[in-house]
Amino acid sequence: MASGTPAFLARGGQIGELMRALDWSHSPLGPPAEWNNTLKTTVGMILSAQAQIVLFWGPQLVALYNDAYAPTIGLKHPYALGRPGNEYWSELWDDLEPLLRQVLDTGETVFAKSRRFYIERQGFPETVYFDISYSPVSDPDGVVLGVLCIVNETTEQVLSERRLRESEARFRNLANNAPVMMWMCDRSGRCTYLNSGWYRFTGQNAADGEGWGWLDAIHPGNRENVQRRLDDALTNRQPFSAEYRLKRAADNSYRWVLATSAPRFGEDDVFLGYIGTVIDIDDRYEQELRLRESEARLQAISNSIDQMVWSTRPDGYHDYYNSRWYEFTGMEPGATDGDGWNILFHPDDRERAWAVWRHCLETGTPYHIEYRLRHHSGRYLWVLGRAQPVRDDAGKITRWFGTCTDIKEIVDAREVLARSRQELEREVAERTAKLMEAESRLRQAQKMEAVGQLTGGIAHDFNNMLAVIISGLNLLQRRLARGDTNVTAYVEGALDGARRAAALTQRLLAFARQQPLAPEPLDANALVIGMTDLLIHALGERMAVETVRGAGLWRAHADPNQLESAIVNLAVNARDAMPDGGKLTIETGNAYIDEEYGREHEVQPGQYVMIAVSDTGTGMTADILARAFDPFFTTKGVGRGTGLGLSQVFGFVRQSGGHVKIYSELGHGTCVKIYLPRFYGEAETYARRLPPQTENGGRPGEVVMVVEDDERVRRFSTEALRELGYDVVEAASGREALALIDAGQKITLLFTDVVMPEMTGRQLADLAVQKVPDLRVLYTTGYTRNAVVHNGVLDPGTQFLQKPFSLDMLAAKIRSSIDGNG
Repeated sequence: MASGTPAFLARGGQIGELMRALDWSHSPLGPPAEWNNTLKTTVGMILSAQAQIVLFWGPQLVALYNDAYAPTIGLKHPYALGRPGNEYWSELWDDLEPLLRQVLDTGETVFAKSRRFYIERQGFPETVYFDISYSPVSDPDGVVLGVLCIVNETTEQVLSERRLRESEARFRNLANNAPVMMWMCDRSGRCTYLNSGWYRFTGQNAADGEGWGWLDAIHPGNRENVQRRLDDALTNRQPFSAEYRLKRAADNSYRWVLATSAPRFGEDDVFLGYIGTVIDIDDRYEQELRLRESEARLQAISNSIDQMVWSTRPDGYHDYYNSRWYEFTGMEPGATDGDGWNILFHPDDRERAWAVWRHCLETGTPYHIEYRLRHHSGRYLWVLGRAQPVRDDAGKITRWFGTCTDIKEIVDAREVLARSRQELEREVAERTAKLMEAESRLRQAQKMEAVGQLTGGIAHDFNNMLAVIISGLNLLQRRLARGDTNVTAYVEGALDGARRAAALTQRLLAFARQQPLAPEPLDANALVIGMTDLLIHALGERMAVETVRGAGLWRAHADPNQLESAIVNLAVNARDAMPDGGKLTIETGNAYIDEEYGREHEVQPGQYVMIAVSDTGTGMTADILARAFDPFFTTKGVGRGTGLGLSQVFGFVRQSGGHVKIYSELGHGTCVKIYLPRFYGEAETYARRLPPQTENGGRPGEVVMVVEDDERVRRFSTEALRELGYDVVEAASGREALALIDAGQKITLLFTDVVMPEMTGRQLADLAVQKVPDLRVLYTTGYTRNAVVHNGVLDPGTQFLQKPFSLDMLAAKIRSSIDGNG
């Protein structure tokens, strides 16, 4: 310590050194050595302190301060040290002196946060802010001698806070006037701000929306997904985006919106939360949905064609391939994007293919080239590459779309054609001969197998029926020879066998699609309802029968009697598949068969009426299902079925221009669906007809002419008609019948066979009607390829009786033909 230096200035830093060197003769305080103890102690404390401190001492408020304070007064230092405050704080003295006098007068501390002062410390005026604490300094007697001012400049903090408030105000003004909804949330996801656009749209207020309340405005079906996506984004500090439905207060409707946001980070990359927007996209949502559907359809079409399809940007960068490409090449999706497909060219074709492609890109000419492409098997196969540019309105190319077509067979064919003609013709002849021979053997084998199965089944069933007929007639003959007339059982047995034989031939005709059909417009709902009671009684009490009628059902075009027979067949099959009882459901509905399904099942595409018969029975295995329509195939025990039921249904439906399909699952049941062509046009709809209530016998004056070349059939028909009360005249041929008419024979009805020598029944009828204008005609035949049936369908207005027929069938048909209601 230098001689004469006061001890309290020894550790005073730069200000202490300055105070030791200062000439104090011009200061009101005088030399430091002569200061009183209170001042010395206070100054020593100030000089050693790290806080910004200034001491105003004595009546003239002389300023003494430390190193920490000096920068706050700028150019005033060091001249203000030891001088009265009003000399160097003159510009703010009017503001500062009252504060100092208040402390001196009251002895109380004055405290203020960010107190505003006006000061000139850098040669120009400025406004500054300080945290101040002005405390009294007293002598031992309590007399206040000075004011100790501890200050902390907060100018930057105040200005920063002001700028922040102004920024926030600008942000809020911008956000509240923005055309979109805006929001902010903290790091936990709690919403801290929503702009006025949100509140106008949703009808919420700040109390409703902030925090987690904003979720309440989201559609319940989207709320959980939005919350989950936000949680994932918060966890990963990644941008958040979601589409959801938001309730609009104006009409209480939900509209699709798009919410997007970016994460906010503070100093040191501290995650603060999100700031984002919400945009109403409902008007374009439907357009985007339709666009996505259109793109999906285009993708489906592209993947459904045989060619490999690809697309590139204008610069030739490949960015799309359809499924055929990846199936052909075996490459993973994306592996051939860009110029990656170059590796698939045959090495000998690579440079040529790229040269052509580069030329097309430069000139815009269509791409057309043949090259070898590596197949997933490792072989190189020839393909045809084509591509066309797509241009905008200005003619600028926007994309290239191309295809690759497998032309291996074409190239092979070229190679074959390149051989000598003689060699080719010899090879073709040899191969054709071998193929035709093989096909002939195959057709013969298939034909013999089918004939063997068919004739075996027919022989088995007909032998059973003939056994019943022959044994019944033999017993009948023996009883009558003894004079025993108790033969009713044998007659009924023989008749039953004959009826079953007739039914078998009818089923065979149906399977062969050779039965004569009389189609007409019909209401399938009415037909099914009309059969319900019949099915309930036929199936028994253990079977529950339910009908499900389709609304707005189209009319079908089919033979109603054959359709009823088909439904009964299916119902009986269903009953046999449910030995312990179950449920039978008959359902109707409209259906459409598209071209792909039609090609696969050989049925004409278009609109159909569907009738489905479903059961809850045992179902079928795959093997049984594959043979279900085969004639004489049955899973029933011996003697319980002919195996022609489903064959008859199949034949009838296909002959009617329809389609039949079986769906079955083992242990769950079977559903057979019949598709009949929809009827277009105006016509009365078929309704189930009740049997006529009138007697079927002949009436006085009614004459039937029987024309039949088979003597036994003619004799039976004649005797049967006479038994029924008709007057009968018979002829063995068409010419004989016409001769009787020309001779004056009066007849009411012409009952004629269709297939006869020299003159058909149709030719006879045409001539007879010319001679007898009001003549009724009834045709009969056992052979369906005849003059009254075309494409399996009876000519309009034709009355027809299929052979063989019973007395009851003959009586009903003769009567209805004469009465005109057949």
